[in-house]
Amino acid sequence: MNISLSVSDAILLKRAVREFKDEPLTEADIKTILNAGRRSQSSKNTQPWHFIAITDKAILKGLSECGDWAGHLAGAALGVAILHADPSQKFQIMFDIGQSAAYMQLAAWEMGIGSCLASIYKPGQARALLGFPADLHLRIAISFGYPLAKETLTKPPRPGGRRTFDEVVHWDRW
Repeated sequence: MNISLSVSDAILLKRAVREFKDEPLTEADIKTILNAGRRSQSSKNTQPWHFIAITDKAILKGLSECGDWAGHLAGAALGVAILHADPSQKFQIMFDIGQSAAYMQLAAWEMGIGSCLASIYKPGQARALLGFPADLHLRIAISFGYPLAKETLTKPPRPGGRRTFDEVVHWDRW
């Protein structure tokens, strides 16, 4: 379901979607989302990520229990766990992970697929569930699916939802 938004439109309209239709994503859409994350930029082209693409409902339910506000993963058609090296070793790893997450979310939005980030507060429980190697870490997972409310994709942002430009931007100096 490609809704053909420009990047600017996607940035303006993109919002967190936590409620999804009980409808699977196509394999092609899943690969498009994952490739967007794989193709994102990273510091010195280190590409410090590995993705676990999760469509199994039992695993998504288990992963949803690894974060205090990660319940939306249980209802997702796709969950993506973003694995990475120890972020205390290189400060830019989490920035790079964030970029891969943003690329995936914008690619999904263009196809009419909503998403929401989930912080993983129980990484040991997530490791036991997903079976990833001990030298990798999981702090962020993303839920993806078709939004339960279709108007979510085209509804303009609510007034007052963001700080104004002048509150955020400083020119040349503080």
